[in-house]
Amino acid sequence: MTSPTLDPYRYRQIGPVQLYLGDAREVLAEMPDASVDCIVTSPPFWGLRDYRTGAWHGGDPACPHLLHDPRRTDGAVCTACRARWLDPQYGLEATLDDYLDHLTAVFDQAMRILAPTGTCWLNLGDCYSTASGGAPKSGRPQPGGLRPARPRVQDMLPPKNLVGVPWRVALTLQSRGWWLRNAIVWSKTNPMPESVRDRLSTSYELLFLLTKSQSYYFNLDPIRIPLLRPEAADGTRIIGGARKGSTGGIGATARRRGATAYGKYSADDAAVESRAGRGNLVPLGHAHTGAHPKGRNPGDVWRIATRPYRGSHVAPFPIDLPLRAIAAGCPPGGRVLDPFSGAGTTGLAALQLGRAYLGVDIKAAFHDEALARLTPHLPDRLDDEGEG
Repeated sequence: MTSPTLDPYRYRQIGPVQLYLGDAREVLAEMPDASVDCIVTSPPFWGLRDYRTGAWHGGDPACPHLLHDPRRTDGAVCTACRARWLDPQYGLEATLDDYLDHLTAVFDQAMRILAPTGTCWLNLGDCYSTASGGAPKSGRPQPGGLRPARPRVQDMLPPKNLVGVPWRVALTLQSRGWWLRNAIVWSKTNPMPESVRDRLSTSYELLFLLTKSQSYYFNLDPIRIPLLRPEAADGTRIIGGARKGSTGGIGATARRRGATAYGKYSADDAAVESRAGRGNLVPLGHAHTGAHPKGRNPGDVWRIATRPYRGSHVAPFPIDLPLRAIAAGCPPGGRVLDPFSGAGTTGLAALQLGRAYLGVDIKAAFHDEALARLTPHLPDRLDDEGEG
C-alpha cells in the first residue's frame, strides 16, 4: 500500500514492514479507508521532551534569533530578523488545547483507516501544572515569540495540579465518536524515582482501548493469566475442598462435549463467533464462573516493568504492552499501525505475533533505528533486497 504522494525516501518497505516518514496526520490522510486492523501507539507526552526536529526558516541565518520567551514552540517568530521556528513534532505545543487539537486530527484519520472491527490502544502519561505553565522540569508548553496565545495551564489550574492529560485526550476522542472501552493502568514494577515530598511518586501510565463501534475483534484467550491451580478449571478441585460446579469449573465429560466454564463454547471450533457476528470473541451464553480452563482475565491493571533501551529514542514503552494489545485486539494475519513509530517497539511485537506492521514517524533516524531492530525478526530473515 505505497502512498502515491510519498517519494522513496519517505517510504520504505521490507517484507511485512512499511515505514512512512512524515507528519502522522498527513501520512494517515493518504491511506485508504479501513486498511488497518489494529492501532497501538504512544504519542509524545505533552511538555515532556524535545526530539530536536525543529529549524529556523527565513530571516537572517547569522541572527541569534531572539524570542520574547526562550522556549521555542512551532510558529515562534524571532523578534530581530522575523525568522520563523517550524517544528513538526507533537508534545511541545504552546498550550494543552493545541496538543489536543493535534492529536484529535491524527485520530480522526486513524478512525477512518481503521477497519470497522478494529481496535486502537493509546498509551499516555500525565504531568503537573507549574508556575511557568508546563510539565515538571521542562515547563515548555508556553506561547513562543509573537505567536497568539491560547489559555495556558496556569490560566486553568493553579501550580502543582495534576493536569489529567490522558483523560482529557480520551474524553475528547470519545466526544468525536470513539468508543472508550477500557482505561488500563500500566503499573510499573520499577518506576522512576521522584524527589517529591508533598505527594506520592508516579508509578503508572494509562493505556486506553478505543474502538469504532460496540462490536469489534477481541480475543481474550491469548492474554489470559494461567491458573495457579489448573485442576480447578475441570472441577476436580475447588478452593475450600468442596466441588462447586456453579462457581468454579466443569467436569471432564462436559468439557469433551464442548462446554467450558463460560458456557458451551470452544475457541477452536467457534473462533470467529461473536455476540453480534462481527468479530467480538466473546463466548455466547457464557455464565460468570470462578475459573476458565485457559486462565483468568488479566483485568485492567497490568503490572509490567519498564525495560532498558540504549538507542537514541529515549522513551520506548516495553514490548509487553503492544504484545498484549495486538494478541487480543488484532486478528491473525492482520495489519498493525503505529502513527508515532519511534524505535519500532510496536512493530517488533507485531512481527513476533505474525502480523504486518505500518509505522509513521517524522524523524528518519528513528526509522533507521527501528529497521535495525525489526530486520532480525522478519519472516525468513528478509534483508534490504525486499525493500520497496
